[in-house]
Amino acid sequence: MTSTSAVADSRQSLLDFANGSSSSTAKNSVSEAENRFLKLLTTQLKNQDPLNPLDNAQMTSQLAQISTVSGIEKLNATLQTLLDGMSVSQTTLTANLVGHAVLVPGSGLQLASGAAAGGIELAGSADQVNVTIKDANGLTVKTLSLGAQAAGVHNFTWDGTTDDGRKAVDGTYTISVKATRGGETVSATALGFATVRSLVRSGADFMLDLGTSGLATMDDVKQIL
Repeated sequence: MTSTSAVADSRQSLLDFANGSSSSTAKNSVSEAENRFLKLLTTQLKNQDPLNPLDNAQMTSQLAQISTVSGIEKLNATLQTLLDGMSVSQTTLTANLVGHAVLVPGSGLQLASGAAAGGIELAGSADQVNVTIKDANGLTVKTLSLGAQAAGVHNFTWDGTTDDGRKAVDGTYTISVKATRGGETVSATALGFATVRSLVRSGADFMLDLGTSGLATMDDVKQIL
């Protein structure tokens, strides 16, 4: 029969393993850790003193510890798989944007063939929204009244007609937005349309090359046409 000291040593080894006190065990994978744990447990059960058997509560606690470690590792692996899948989907979506027009934050407005389109984003609903269009010299050529608007993203068009009834020349203009509700200012952001020309890698992600409008992220895109 195995001596009581041998059983005690076996029990201590099992406790040390379950509590993570062995530095070499910490370097093993969870699968290897489970195998080592089961071997230690089997050895302990075989060599336990019949007069002093392993306490059931202690065994249950040890099994729970190894099960928890294994479960956490499997959960991490599952989450990583989901993240990898989302990354692939995001890359595919980004690649499909090449050649499409997107609405992103920006004050530029391009007038071509007597027509232009832009957008605004309101943080809250507004009683009155005005868009001021200025030329390259900073002079106001047109003020568009969009009336009352709900919170969110909205588009607007300009037929190139100035406030004095003339036709503005084609070119690049700038816009600014003023929104109010009950006399109080509502936060508003000017948006501009741009065409996605290509993708530019930035670390693990891709940036959208919008030509003269610069680079933008997917988070910047408010609308896709």
